[in-house]
Amino acid sequence: MDKRIYNPVIMAGGVGSRLWPLSRKDFPKQFQSLVPDDSNRSMLQQAISRLFELQISHGQLICNQDHRFLAAEQVRQLATENPSLPIELNGNFDLVLEPCGRNTAPAVLVAALRLLAINNDYPMLVLAADHSID
Repeated sequence: MDKRIYNPVIMAGGVGSRLWPLSRKDFPKQFQSLVPDDSNRSMLQQAISRLFELQISHGQLICNQDHRFLAAEQVRQLATENPSLPIELNGNFDLVLEPCGRNTAPAVLVAALRLLAINNDYPMLVLAADHSID
């Protein structure tokens, strides 16, 4: 296991337009189980599960404010299934809400500025919630 400490930033933005009608504004692809895994997890939950073996200092889950309850619920479900989950919302992992999507660079900049404000100098690990990695 890698002994370095990371600040994961998971971007779960998007408006649900690319995979319409399956993905839509109220339920975009990152919150769906589009890529099968052993536990039928959503793409967001799969992204979070990639962090299980890492040491986390301060993580951030960035999503649209309209999806805050959906994101929080999916993190809660994952934590219930995995009691040793290294992520606790509002503990070592913040839910950062976007009023509207502005793409990757502004999201990463906001995450970096938030870490700078708390004098956290561990490296950021930026992940997209809608990627499939075998």
